[in-house]
Amino acid sequence: MLAKDIKPGHIVTYDSAPCMIETVTVQTPSARGAATLYKFRARNLISKQKVDFTLRGNEGLPEADFQRRPVKYMYADATHLHFLDQNDYNQYSLPQEELAEEAKYLTEETEGLQALIYNDQCVGIQLPVAVVLRIVRCDPAIRGASATARGKPATLETGLVVQVPEYLSEGERIKVDTRTGEFLSRA
Repeated sequence: MLAKDIKPGHIVTYDSAPCMIETVTVQTPSARGAATLYKFRARNLISKQKVDFTLRGNEGLPEADFQRRPVKYMYADATHLHFLDQNDYNQYSLPQEELAEEAKYLTEETEGLQALIYNDQCVGIQLPVAVVLRIVRCDPAIRGASATARGKPATLETGLVVQVPEYLSEGERIKVDTRTGEFLSRA
């Protein structure tokens, strides 16, 4: 896969390990004939460490030999999060500290979760682009408030705090972008 085709969320092989691309920065040259540079920040899915590397536009990396399998979030205990494979009903357990960011968006109703399987082992999960969560705590709506750009903090059922429009109240379900953690719309 050429550097220009690699986007955030893709999984490539770098230093003989699978890495999920988190950010891509493009540096265009000012001189004629110079190559465009692509700077990547990725997370090694085996060691969980961040990796930074740079490629020229005509260089590339092979895609990792990965399987994505649909899973359902079951429950969390003191140390692990547990998932159920929707195809063959295998159970996968991943340490909570490895999934600290993803856990903010997980409920038992979350749809579209994918387990990342490498060498028959679950090394991570991939969230859908947007999830539906319920507001459990926020300030009451102000009488006469319109749907303007003003916002207020709202605590969701997973403990995540997002800025929402003033007209929303407790108990409502909203869509949240899992990439940015921002309010998208009512559900």
